[in-house]
Amino acid sequence: MTHPMTLTEKIFALHSGRDYVCAGDLIEANIDIALANDITGPIAINVFKSIGLNDVFNKERVVFVPDHFVPNKDIKSASQAKALRDFVYEYDLKHKFDVGTMGIEHALLPEKGIVTSGDLVIGADSHTCTYGALGAFSTGVGSTDLGCAMASGSTWFKVPPTIKVIFNGKLNKYVTAKDLILHLIGDIGVDGALYKALEFEGDAISSLDMDGRLTICNMAIEAGAKNGIIAADETTKQYLKNRSLREPVYLKSDNDAHFEKIIEYDVSKIEPTVAYPSLPENTNPISKAIKDNIEINQVVIGSCTNGRLSDIEAAASILKGKKVHPKVRLIVIPATQDIVLKSIEKGYYQTLIEAGAAISTPTCGPCLGGYMGILAQDEVCISTTNRNFVGRMGHTSSKIYLASPYVAAASAIKGRIADPEEI
Repeated sequence: MTHPMTLTEKIFALHSGRDYVCAGDLIEANIDIALANDITGPIAINVFKSIGLNDVFNKERVVFVPDHFVPNKDIKSASQAKALRDFVYEYDLKHKFDVGTMGIEHALLPEKGIVTSGDLVIGADSHTCTYGALGAFSTGVGSTDLGCAMASGSTWFKVPPTIKVIFNGKLNKYVTAKDLILHLIGDIGVDGALYKALEFEGDAISSLDMDGRLTICNMAIEAGAKNGIIAADETTKQYLKNRSLREPVYLKSDNDAHFEKIIEYDVSKIEPTVAYPSLPENTNPISKAIKDNIEINQVVIGSCTNGRLSDIEAAASILKGKKVHPKVRLIVIPATQDIVLKSIEKGYYQTLIEAGAAISTPTCGPCLGGYMGILAQDEVCISTTNRNFVGRMGHTSSKIYLASPYVAAASAIKGRIADPEEI
């Protein structure tokens, strides 16, 4: 007797040596990649060392990426990065990332082929769910769990139920993957998919490039989801070709798999979308934001959500021949060194700098209120990042609006939240 399974359930079955799993099962599963950064890594290292083993479970599968406070902003952040660096060389881990070679972890790992389709990935960072765009199960865990998994190569999971989200139709001009995921979060709320898998499909998803798919899965956690996932198709296979370091495993949900819920949207009805302070669910269409006449002080274009090449291209297309408003600071942070190089080659850097943007080396920086763009009292920022919580980017009285690179770039020109159509 065959048991129909969702994509997420199939990955868990594959990694736990079972023929079949279903939502609610408690399983121990082997992991493909264990990931940490300069904030969470040192804690995981301490946990690992307390276990007393001589080596990690696999030198190619434990990956440390210093990206949150790197290049280091102070002595404490330098110490955090040094802890990662020392561990990587002490245990001779295969992947060695540092200033000049690193990038924002959730852009870097897909780019380098370290994660691939069919994988089971855990990372001590909530936005590890990004890799679902490749047809992998990936989720954030605590540093203690990660430290144990670095030793054992496995960890415990409760198999999540799956909500299928279908985006039908053709996207309007300037409507992006960021707008789709913000629209969904605005509809179901920040706990609307709590400990559930969000599986995305539909015409609009199929039409997205890999950058857009990574953006959508990246923000699944903002709806409370355990993971976001998109079944691999030809776009996925072309992306992974000559890139993936391991053989991909292509899976998809069975036609008669059980979904807890199915949600459908007609994307032709979706405008560019803005999340108002101070939750990602507090969304409004750009038409309302224009009427609200929201003046801004700062624009941030970057992060693990929207720092990829197509995001830099989108910003440059709006800013070409224009100037940043004199009362606005525009900070652009490409997510990896490869994106930096390609942006220079394609002329995006010249366009952005001539417009008045400040461009940074890859770093998480301002997204988490780290550095490189902290907000003062009562300042307002529109950002392509993923969270707009109180005090997230600086002073507790500052305000953050979330939007796509198109909207962010248009707003930088106007000095207020603006529709790209206005430019």
